[in-house]
Amino acid sequence: MATSETKKSVSTHIQSFEASLNELEGIIASMEAGQMPLQETINTYKRGILLLRQCQDTLNVAEQQTRILEQDALHEWKPDVSGQQGE
Repeated sequence: MATSETKKSVSTHIQSFEASLNELEGIIASMEAGQMPLQETINTYKRGILLLRQCQDTLNVAEQQTRILEQDALHEWKPDVSGQQGE
């Protein structure tokens, strides 16, 4: 079972979506430049994969929340074309 210390240390390593995306974009730019030594490239790639998965998970949760909110909230609007007004 995880202690509060463990949970605390894990939560401090999780960045916001925006911070993760910015870091991931930086990693991509660095790797595309092709100037890193092999071991640094491998370590950077691993970090990129971790960030990519974190971003995907965040987007999946956001998509699920949006679907829940939209279930009963959004309906197609049909104007009253009969010319009758509510009584």
